[in-house]
Parts: sequence; C-alpha cells; structure tokens
Amino acid sequence: MEIERKFTIKELPDNLETYPCHLIEQAYLNTEPVIRIRKEDTSYYLTYKGSGMLAREEYNLPLNETSYYHLLKKADGRVITKKRYVIPLTKYQPENPDDLSIELDVFEGELAPLIIAEIEFPTKEMAEAFVKPDFFLEDVTFDPRYHNSNLSKKP
Repeated sequence: MEIERKFTIKELPDNLETYPCHLIEQAYLNTEPVIRIRKEDTSYYLTYKGSGMLAREEYNLPLNETSYYHLLKKADGRVITKKRYVIPLTKYQPENPDDLSIELDVFEGELAPLIIAEIEFPTKEMAEAFVKPDFFLEDVTFDPRYHNSNLSKKP
C-alpha cells in the first residue's frame, strides 16, 4: 500500500546538493490501471498501481536492463526524467519520525521547471494529520494533473 501526499513548493531548499539524489527515468505502459517502468540509478522496476489518490495498492517487480529497454519501446506518451532528492523531514519538523523523508522531484526535459515534493506515510491517519513545512506551497495530492501517469501524457 502506498500512502502519499504531494505538494508544490515555494523554493528549493538550501544546500540541496548535500542530500542523496537519484536519477529517475520512467515511462507508462498503461495509465488505467497504472503500469509503469522505471530506471532509478542502476536499478530497474515494473510497477502496478491501483486506483486512488492518497492511498492505493502498489506492487514493484524487479526488471533487468534488457527487459527495461525492451518495454521502454512499448511505452505511451513521454518518458519522464527527474532528479529525486531525499531530505529527512526532521530537518524541517524535528517532531516527526526519523524515517519520514521528503522526496523532492525536480523534473527535467519537457516538464521542467516542475518540482513536486512527496512524502510517504506508514498510515492514512498520519498522512491526513500531516502539517506541511513552510517551504511547501499547494497540496496537490487530490489533483490528478500532478500524478506522473498523467504528466506522461502529451501535450
């Protein structure tokens, strides 16, 4: 189960380059239901996501490089590329559990300068009670335009 909130942000955090960063490329074989392939650094995955906005089923299966590039040729829409910075939430909210992180996605290519912050939660109750840090702007969790599967669609 994936339980996640999404936000636009006012500005990039200071010292962004000091946080772990992953290079992500992903494409969609289907958007309803979501079937996605992803290359994250040197790892490859096939992901199925059920319906829902705040909470939904999610299953990840490992792929090898050959399978990923074979499936990439079959993808619809644009290939999404982004840098994902992983920032401990405790930097902004020391009262939150140590294992919560802000995943800050800085989109590249056609989707630049879009930046989305995501936080995954262990429970729906935690997600619903979450108070955003000051540098977060709009909560777009329930706005389908900000789901990557919809961002993959052209134009």
